[in-house]
Amino acid sequence: MAEAERIIGTPDTPDATGNGRERPDEAAAAGASGTDEASAAGRPRGKRRIAVLFAVATFTYALDLISKMIVVAKLEHHPPIEIVGDWLKFEAIRNAGAAFGFGEAFTVIFTMIAAAVIVVIARLARKLYSLPWAIALGLLLGGALGNLTDRIFRAPGVFEGAVVDFIAPKHFAVFNLADSAIVCGGILIVLLSFRGLDPDGTVHKD
Repeated sequence: MAEAERIIGTPDTPDATGNGRERPDEAAAAGASGTDEASAAGRPRGKRRIAVLFAVATFTYALDLISKMIVVAKLEHHPPIEIVGDWLKFEAIRNAGAAFGFGEAFTVIFTMIAAAVIVVIARLARKLYSLPWAIALGLLLGGALGNLTDRIFRAPGVFEGAVVDFIAPKHFAVFNLADSAIVCGGILIVLLSFRGLDPDGTVHKD
């Protein structure tokens, strides 16, 4: 919890001095033109990272949505399609649980968790100055939106809908592209945290 509060509570703009303020002697030397240049350089950089986040999320969401539409139209109620012999198949399955088919009795809870993830990512976006974090959060956002769409709009009902899964490796749970994006985004966030890189672009050492 302390780690999450530290990340969410980081300043909106990264600051090399660590105190978020410019020293008076530096301000006098830089002048008004220097301040304008720093402000102009910081804002577009943050906006570009936010643009990357939403571009990755949009691409991930669209890819997941299109793949599920194809699976429902062409594969559901049909025999599985072998991609790599018995090792990898495409098999349409409706999953009422979480990623990889776990916890089917808690569909509503997983729906609420997905919605909460989206809210947290939206809150982090305004402090975002790191490209790797933008990619990671974009994957999480796109994956969460993909599965949340199924929860809301698919049978048996709103917030209880079953997610369409279709990627079926041998001796493993069946999953979809949204699950893959969420896992990849989560792994990337763990790696970034181990390296000490925060969403605002600063690097810390514990």
